[in-house]
Amino acid sequence: MITVVGSINMDLVVQTDDFPQQGETILGQSFTTVPGGKGANQAVAAARLGGNVQMIASVGKDSFGKELRDNLQANSVNCDGVLENNAVASGIANILLSGGDNRIIVVPGANYELTPSYIEEMKKIIQKSQLVIIQQEIPIPTIMYTLKLCAKLGIPVLLNPAPAGGFQKEFLAYTTFLTPNETECEHIFGVNMEAALERYPNQLIVTLGSEGARFFDGEKHVIVEGFKTNVVDTTGAGDTFNGALAYAIVEGFDLKEAVKFANAAGSLSVEKFGAQGGMPTRAEVEQRLRGES
Repeated sequence: MITVVGSINMDLVVQTDDFPQQGETILGQSFTTVPGGKGANQAVAAARLGGNVQMIASVGKDSFGKELRDNLQANSVNCDGVLENNAVASGIANILLSGGDNRIIVVPGANYELTPSYIEEMKKIIQKSQLVIIQQEIPIPTIMYTLKLCAKLGIPVLLNPAPAGGFQKEFLAYTTFLTPNETECEHIFGVNMEAALERYPNQLIVTLGSEGARFFDGEKHVIVEGFKTNVVDTTGAGDTFNGALAYAIVEGFDLKEAVKFANAAGSLSVEKFGAQGGMPTRAEVEQRLRGES
């Protein structure tokens, strides 16, 4: 079982020809509400591949909260650990899309009501896990508490340090896999990617977008190439990678094959609209790995 401790948001998506400049008003082409949040995205990605996934999170007791829970359940994610908060609205992400790129502003809302005490209440759920996924759209004390709890229980953790601003170096002592992108890696470690990778063999995995991902195996740098793809929307590609990586690790893949599997899943995810819209099934990923799609 994979347990995701993290954020659930409603994505408010605007498509436009060009991003507005400071102080500029422009016309967009469309507006859509799409279930998202890095935690929910990663949970859906792993579940769609066939994983047994449960979610620990917080939403508002509002229309978005109900829709977000319903969406997770429709994607076979267990929501017994999703708290409904009466006092705070569900989190949202304001997403601008243009030319295959995106700019995102996240308002955490109820996600910041996910407290260490609630994680302790969910201990019986967490201790059944084969792996726990965490991101950084929830409070830093909650991340730290979850990491320490998982270490105490002997459960491996995949930490996706996004957004990277709240990352604490102390997290590393309790993290089995850390998966920043290249920009986040430089922000976190303050050194070039190669130097950072060599400090954390088989623990630090840096994603490189369409170029794939890389890690250091203790002896050499391992570059796992990406896949050719027709980009429609990059939103959620990193979340798909992380959900797929977690799934592959739980399925027993070695690290290089797990990263390759995750690269293939990520490449498929950008070919459709929405963070969760293009998240593939295992059969679709295997087809891409065989070069048939």
